[in-house]
Amino acid sequence: MINRLKISTKARVDFRDITGDIRALVESSGVKHGLCHVFVPHTTAGVTINEHADPSVVQDIAVQLDDLIPQSGKFRHMEGNSPAHIKSTLTGNSTTIFIEDSRLVLGTWQGIFLCEFDGPRNRNVLVKITSD
Repeated sequence: MINRLKISTKARVDFRDITGDIRALVESSGVKHGLCHVFVPHTTAGVTINEHADPSVVQDIAVQLDDLIPQSGKFRHMEGNSPAHIKSTLTGNSTTIFIEDSRLVLGTWQGIFLCEFDGPRNRNVLVKITSD
Protein backbone atom coordinates (compact mmCIF):
# COMPACT_ATOMS: atom_id res chain seq x y z
CA MET A 1 0.00 0.00 0.00
CA ILE A 2 1.21 3.50 -0.82
CA ASN A 3 0.61 6.18 1.80
CA ARG A 4 0.12 9.77 0.65
CA LEU A 5 1.11 12.80 2.70
CA LYS A 6 -0.35 16.11 1.58
CA ILE A 7 2.00 18.98 2.38
CA SER A 8 1.24 22.66 1.79
CA THR A 9 4.34 24.74 1.24
CA LYS A 10 4.44 28.39 2.20
CA ALA A 11 7.08 30.03 -0.02
CA ARG A 12 8.80 29.73 -3.39
CA VAL A 13 11.62 27.85 -1.64
CA ASP A 14 10.53 25.95 1.45
CA PHE A 15 12.13 23.01 3.23
CA ARG A 16 9.40 21.21 5.21
CA ASP A 17 10.49 18.74 7.88
CA ILE A 18 8.34 15.64 7.30
CA THR A 19 10.24 13.30 9.63
CA GLY A 20 7.45 13.11 12.21
CA ASP A 21 4.83 12.34 9.57
CA ILE A 22 6.93 9.52 8.14
CA ARG A 23 7.78 8.16 11.60
CA ALA A 24 4.06 7.99 12.38
CA LEU A 25 3.41 6.03 9.18
CA VAL A 26 6.19 3.56 10.02
CA GLU A 27 4.93 3.09 13.58
CA SER A 28 1.35 2.51 12.45
CA SER A 29 2.41 0.08 9.69
CA GLY A 30 3.36 -2.69 12.09
CA VAL A 31 6.58 -3.32 10.14
CA LYS A 32 9.40 -4.25 12.51
CA HIS A 33 12.23 -4.58 9.97
CA GLY A 34 12.18 -3.32 6.41
CA LEU A 35 12.43 -0.27 4.20
CA CYS A 36 10.65 3.06 3.96
CA HIS A 37 10.62 4.49 0.45
CA VAL A 38 9.81 8.21 0.15
CA PHE A 39 8.99 9.60 -3.30
CA VAL A 40 7.99 13.11 -4.40
CA PRO A 41 6.05 12.94 -7.72
CA HIS A 42 6.78 16.51 -8.78
CA THR A 43 9.37 17.98 -11.14
CA THR A 44 9.96 21.15 -9.13
CA ALA A 45 10.20 19.60 -5.65
CA GLY A 46 12.51 17.06 -4.10
CA VAL A 47 13.32 15.18 -0.94
CA THR A 48 16.50 15.10 1.10
CA ILE A 49 17.86 13.87 4.42
CA ASN A 50 19.90 16.40 6.36
CA GLU A 51 20.23 18.02 9.77
CA HIS A 52 16.94 19.02 11.36
CA ALA A 53 18.16 20.10 14.79
CA ASP A 54 19.26 23.53 13.57
CA PRO A 55 16.95 25.20 11.00
CA SER A 56 19.81 27.36 9.74
CA VAL A 57 21.24 24.29 7.95
CA VAL A 58 18.36 24.03 5.46
CA GLN A 59 18.35 27.82 5.15
CA ASP A 60 22.03 27.62 4.18
CA ILE A 61 21.26 24.88 1.65
CA ALA A 62 18.50 27.00 0.10
CA VAL A 63 20.76 30.07 -0.13
CA GLN A 64 23.60 28.10 -1.71
CA LEU A 65 21.24 26.49 -4.24
CA ASP A 66 19.99 29.99 -5.13
CA ASP A 67 23.60 31.11 -5.60
CA LEU A 68 24.31 28.11 -7.85
CA ILE A 69 21.08 28.41 -9.84
CA PRO A 70 19.78 31.99 -9.68
CA GLN A 71 16.17 32.73 -10.57
CA SER A 72 17.32 35.23 -13.21
CA GLY A 73 19.49 32.90 -15.30
CA LYS A 74 19.27 32.45 -19.06
CA PHE A 75 16.69 29.70 -19.36
CA ARG A 76 14.70 28.49 -22.38
CA HIS A 77 11.76 27.02 -20.47
CA MET A 78 9.00 29.60 -20.80
CA GLU A 79 7.19 28.95 -17.48
CA GLY A 80 9.89 30.75 -15.51
CA ASN A 81 10.56 27.85 -13.17
CA SER A 82 13.68 26.30 -14.73
CA PRO A 83 15.69 26.94 -11.55
CA ALA A 84 13.15 24.82 -9.64
CA HIS A 85 13.55 21.95 -12.12
CA ILE A 86 17.34 22.06 -11.81
CA LYS A 87 17.30 22.25 -7.99
CA SER A 88 14.91 19.29 -7.76
CA THR A 89 17.29 17.32 -9.98
CA LEU A 90 20.12 18.08 -7.56
CA THR A 91 18.17 17.04 -4.44
CA GLY A 92 16.52 14.07 -6.10
CA ASN A 93 12.93 12.92 -5.88
CA SER A 94 13.28 9.87 -3.62
CA THR A 95 15.09 8.38 -0.69
CA THR A 96 15.00 5.08 1.17
CA ILE A 97 15.43 4.66 4.92
CA PHE A 98 15.99 1.41 6.80
CA ILE A 99 13.50 0.33 9.46
CA GLU A 100 14.77 -1.57 12.51
CA ASP A 101 12.64 -2.40 15.57
CA SER A 102 9.72 -0.42 14.05
CA ARG A 103 11.80 2.77 13.86
CA LEU A 104 13.45 4.72 11.07
CA VAL A 105 17.22 4.31 11.10
CA LEU A 106 18.39 7.92 10.97
CA GLY A 107 21.45 9.57 12.43
CA THR A 108 21.07 11.61 15.61
CA TRP A 109 20.68 14.91 13.78
CA GLN A 110 19.05 13.67 10.58
CA GLY A 111 15.59 14.58 9.38
CA ILE A 112 13.64 14.09 6.16
CA PHE A 113 12.68 17.20 4.20
CA LEU A 114 10.30 17.93 1.37
CA CYS A 115 12.19 20.51 -0.70
CA GLU A 116 9.91 23.02 -2.41
CA PHE A 117 11.46 25.05 -5.23
CA ASP A 118 8.37 26.43 -7.02
CA GLY A 119 5.90 27.26 -4.29
CA PRO A 120 3.80 27.89 -2.56
CA ARG A 121 1.95 24.75 -3.63
CA ASN A 122 0.12 21.71 -2.37
CA ARG A 123 2.45 18.74 -2.70
CA ASN A 124 2.17 14.98 -2.36
CA VAL A 125 4.75 12.77 -0.74
CA LEU A 126 4.28 9.07 -1.43
CA VAL A 127 5.54 6.62 1.20
CA LYS A 128 5.83 2.86 0.70
CA ILE A 129 6.77 0.73 3.69
CA THR A 130 7.96 -2.79 3.03
CA SER A 131 8.85 -5.63 5.38
CA ASP A 132 11.95 -7.84 5.11
